[in-house]
Amino acid sequence: MGRRTGWAVGIGCYVLAVIVGMFLADDVGLAVQIPLWVVHGALLVVGIWRLGAQASGLYAALFIVAMSVMAVGVADLARDDLTLQQRGETVVATVVSERLDPAEGRKGRASYYTLEHEDGTRVPGPEMRATSDVYDVGQTVTVIEDPEADLRPQTPGQADATGEVLGAVGFALAAVGSVVWMAWRGAVTERRTGEVVGRARLRREQEEKLREVLRAFPADRRGYIKVSPREYAALTHARAARIAWEEGLRAEAVGNRGAWRFSETVIEEVPHR
Repeated sequence: MGRRTGWAVGIGCYVLAVIVGMFLADDVGLAVQIPLWVVHGALLVVGIWRLGAQASGLYAALFIVAMSVMAVGVADLARDDLTLQQRGETVVATVVSERLDPAEGRKGRASYYTLEHEDGTRVPGPEMRATSDVYDVGQTVTVIEDPEADLRPQTPGQADATGEVLGAVGFALAAVGSVVWMAWRGAVTERRTGEVVGRARLRREQEEKLREVLRAFPADRRGYIKVSPREYAALTHARAARIAWEEGLRAEAVGNRGAWRFSETVIEEVPHR
């Protein structure tokens, strides 16, 4: 259990390190990020298998990668919002033009607005984006603009990064929680396997003990060899009858009075299998 806990802690720390690393290296481009995520998933599969959850290791790794990607993506949005809040300037601008995303089935169409200052100069940066058509041309709106023109202008409410931060933390916790879940599943599987192996070993031991008893115990005056079922709790009466049959004896089905009786001839034989 200690080894599995150590592996789980190590994998959890590794998952968090990958999320932080991919967040910091977001400017490397998809051509590099995608292979890195694939390698990350492969390493996770190996690590989860070491936790003892071989059956569901692949699906768990895919889920963890998906949650990690979501955590990095939402964290990027939070970083943009925090950057805009830090270096942005609040201004009153006028909507001078509007356009919509092309229609794609039932997919929602975002609206994009070109903004100008009161002096007629364009608000720097890309067009302001909204998930719905909330502004009209000629309408004034208070926004935070990026003096470096890298980020879209946003309203003060849009620039609030609280939701994105909580979302990124939630996705990261889901990824780490999956590691904990896989460690627990591995422990349960190991315990159940150990129980099955233990029962099988006990059954083999009791079968061998019964064979020795049937070979060595003297019969009573009625010709029966008696044994206590409590000493063979891992065996059924039918299995004991089979072992007796293999040793040239029969198991008595009637008049046992809490004991198993075996003899060469019986009144009613216990079916053996």
